[in-house]
Amino acid sequence: MGLKIIHSRGGCIGCNACVAIAPQCWMMDESDGKSRLIGGVLKKDVYVGEIFECDKEANERAAEACPVSIIKVV
Repeated sequence: MGLKIIHSRGGCIGCNACVAIAPQCWMMDESDGKSRLIGGVLKKDVYVGEIFECDKEANERAAEACPVSIIKVV
């Protein structure tokens, strides 16, 4: 652990790219059609979650594929 994902969910347009690329960390929320960071905790206006090193590459690809740039891996 030690790596974090920051997801500004309010800006999500529901394109599903993150779910397609890293389904172990992302799911689509059927109630509003936006992606949801699995295990993410709301902190201020963003969701924050921790990931394992083995999930870093997939989530970096998901962040790059996001058309609205609302995913950050730190």
